[in-house]
Amino acid sequence: MWLRLILTLACLSISTASFAHGTDQHVLGTVTAIDARHVEVKTPKGGTVDVLVNKQTQFKEKSNPKGSNVPVVGDRVVIKATKDNKVLLATEIHFSSATRVPHPMQPVPVQ
Repeated sequence: MWLRLILTLACLSISTASFAHGTDQHVLGTVTAIDARHVEVKTPKGGTVDVLVNKQTQFKEKSNPKGSNVPVVGDRVVIKATKDNKVLLATEIHFSSATRVPHPMQPVPVQ
């Protein structure tokens, strides 16, 4: 009796957590193009995803979450988006600047 009750409660709590996630989708990758209306992201699998941006979209930089910066081409992003009629609309864009590696200096020939 107790075992059935515990098992039932466990199943209900697990299914409740999956409903809490909602219909949001996540896009992970590198920004290849960005403007005021959309962000184009190249995914790790090699495809590209176009995500629309509006005034309610929140941008959160890893090093400065309360700043007002937006990502640039080459930055890594995780986009939380909703799907509406086969179109992704970004609600939050988390990004971090790509690490820029300086080019090594050419050695000067010594005579």
